[in-house]
Amino acid sequence: MAFERASGILLHPTSLPGAYGIGSLGDTAYRFIDFLSETKQQLWQVLPLGPTGYGDSPYQCFSAFAGNPLLINLEYLVEKGLLPPEDTQAGADHFPAEYVDYGHVITHKTSQLARAFEQFRRQKMERADYDAFCEEQAGWLDDFALFMALKAEQGGGSWVKWPKELVQRDAVALEAARERLADSIAYHKFTQWIFFEQWTALKRAANDKGIKIIGDLPIFVAHDSADVWANPDLFYLDDLGNPTSVAGVPPDYFSATGQRWGNPLYRWDVMKTRGYSWWLSRFKQMLTLVDIVRIDHFRGFQDYWEIPADEPTAVNGKWVPGPRDDFFNAIRDNLGELPIIAEDLGLITRSVTELRKRFDLPGMAVLQFAFAEDSTNAFLPHNLEPNTVVYTGTHDNETTAGWFFRADTAGTTVDVSSLVQERHYARQYAKILVDSEVHWDFIRLAFQSVGVFAIVPMQDVLGLGNDARMNFPSSERGNWQWRMREEHLTDEIKRRLTELTTIYGRHVGGNYRQEPHAPNEDEHPAGR
Repeated sequence: MAFERASGILLHPTSLPGAYGIGSLGDTAYRFIDFLSETKQQLWQVLPLGPTGYGDSPYQCFSAFAGNPLLINLEYLVEKGLLPPEDTQAGADHFPAEYVDYGHVITHKTSQLARAFEQFRRQKMERADYDAFCEEQAGWLDDFALFMALKAEQGGGSWVKWPKELVQRDAVALEAARERLADSIAYHKFTQWIFFEQWTALKRAANDKGIKIIGDLPIFVAHDSADVWANPDLFYLDDLGNPTSVAGVPPDYFSATGQRWGNPLYRWDVMKTRGYSWWLSRFKQMLTLVDIVRIDHFRGFQDYWEIPADEPTAVNGKWVPGPRDDFFNAIRDNLGELPIIAEDLGLITRSVTELRKRFDLPGMAVLQFAFAEDSTNAFLPHNLEPNTVVYTGTHDNETTAGWFFRADTAGTTVDVSSLVQERHYARQYAKILVDSEVHWDFIRLAFQSVGVFAIVPMQDVLGLGNDARMNFPSSERGNWQWRMREEHLTDEIKRRLTELTTIYGRHVGGNYRQEPHAPNEDEHPAGR
């Protein structure tokens, strides 16, 4: 699908400011939309919106279809008469403002949601919307709510550790569970209803201001998920439900042992015989939540790295053919041309690029990767194709300031001399005269490029270092926690972002029409 030139910000809702320890779909989310509108941004990119499990990763969710209840705005529940104000405020002062303490947040939020659910059950309120939601979403909601209720009953353990009759989805055992856990099942349906109601309203507000939301669709799903438990025949599992092989990527620039993600692999042959119906449902659901879909690890549709489940690292794996054109033809035949961005970073072969181009999908370029070689580097702005989404960095990278000022090379195969050379080349290419302005120089490079979209993580807009990094792929702890403060969005940041957006034609209309004004010292620091 052809896109029009635009720019935007990458910020996951958990990183929004506000009370109760985690970003929510409340007032601060609407004010962020106002910020995007004021600065002429047309895109808001988020990470997967599903309910997170161990490690709090949005890429390891309990469902590919459900929403994350931790994002629910509690004030909205007060307005609906489902919570008294004093309940939401209890303990709110103890939350840190600049990172998410997930343990504390989960305890507080789930207790508030449980109270709201009990009030919902007691009230004689109109439930037509709730009943309609449960009926419309039954295809995934029934399994998800039962899965979560069983998980709670079984102490939170992975479904493969449940009693055998539940692991193997014995019909009698499942029916007994539905009766036994009716209240818990209803609770999970209630929280999904509230999430979707709040997110739909937020998306509508963004769209009304001309802002499209880019959502993230990971190619693989978590093993400990309702998706795998309810559809075991779609995955390579043994008789006990354990994966026989798992997903990942081979050793590369970032890791000498590769990345062993642990997600179960799809039985693409089975999916094909069923017309990829599970995937069609997944895309349909996704496009009710977002306007544009970024497929994470696009290359897995061409070839994927298969790792035996008993291997501790990703070293001993092999490339296996994916569904390739057959998959995307089926998607297009059933759903039409979809607004898709292909994440094609990493070890990308010509066949992967050709697959992407055959379906006219924009790929990605990250400016941090542009200076490791010479002027032929594919990520340098002068080498980009127009059908490209340009990023200063992503949620998996260092921040631009963190990358530029980093002194060590821990976790990579790059030596110090190479890093020094990269910085020198970046200074020359981007005309970086003041190192503290490197993030603005990179934003300028992204915005002035021919790439159809330019996306900047909020950390780069704010010029933050690696202490604000969102994810360290090689680490299981300390990820997905960063939050911004609302006062970070100063008038000066708004002015500079608006100016770059307008100068490089990434606003609506795409023409530069700004009255000249006299520069001042704040706009042009000494040496620039």
